[in-house]
Amino acid sequence: MEPEKTEFDDYAESYTELHRNSIAASGEDPSFFSAFKADYVANSVKPSASGAQLHILDFGCGIGNSTSHLREAFPDAKLFGADPSSESIRIARERAIKDVEFVITSDSGLLYKDGSFDVVFVACVFHHIAPAKRLFWMRELRRVTKSCGHIYIFEHNMLNPLTVKAVKDCPFDEHAILLPSTELMTLAKSAGFTVPKIRYVIFFPRMLAFLRPFEKLLVKIPFGAQYVLQAMA
Repeated sequence: MEPEKTEFDDYAESYTELHRNSIAASGEDPSFFSAFKADYVANSVKPSASGAQLHILDFGCGIGNSTSHLREAFPDAKLFGADPSSESIRIARERAIKDVEFVITSDSGLLYKDGSFDVVFVACVFHHIAPAKRLFWMRELRRVTKSCGHIYIFEHNMLNPLTVKAVKDCPFDEHAILLPSTELMTLAKSAGFTVPKIRYVIFFPRMLAFLRPFEKLLVKIPFGAQYVLQAMA
């Protein structure tokens, strides 16, 4: 049986260009944001004390834009990408990213065993999930995260006017419903994740890039373009 067609199947081929156009005001290319997220996680995750290979899930991987940067940030990890868009997964597979397995997800959940991953990475996915389904998917992510494993969920900050404009101008965000950091925090706690914390990121556009070294001092100020929830299983 072929997977059901999704909204993102229609945007898979043009995804990067549409994204580039919607964030033009930032002065950056989509790859900047993908690399930032991957590097953020890499700088937060400690190597396994046993030296075991890390298993990392890119949930909602789309065409693999973040996955390729995760590969650069974690050269020795085993990567997995999951997304409901079969067309996006087709394109991701064609990129032939080293040592990564891409799968198409279904409404019934993830096709992985309990405790499969050391790190779960989610880049701007939850605002595309219907509010009524968000807790279900958060619980699925908790289920497949190893005990003492980590989750990193990046989301658009609805308190940032430039972010809100970018979402409004982006065709594939037409049906997006942004969520406040408090909602994401509640979802994580309800699903069983522990010690969750919110950090705000990406404050300055490219024209003010010289100020970016100071962003690490602003992580608790809720005006960054995006925020990240970090938690443990």
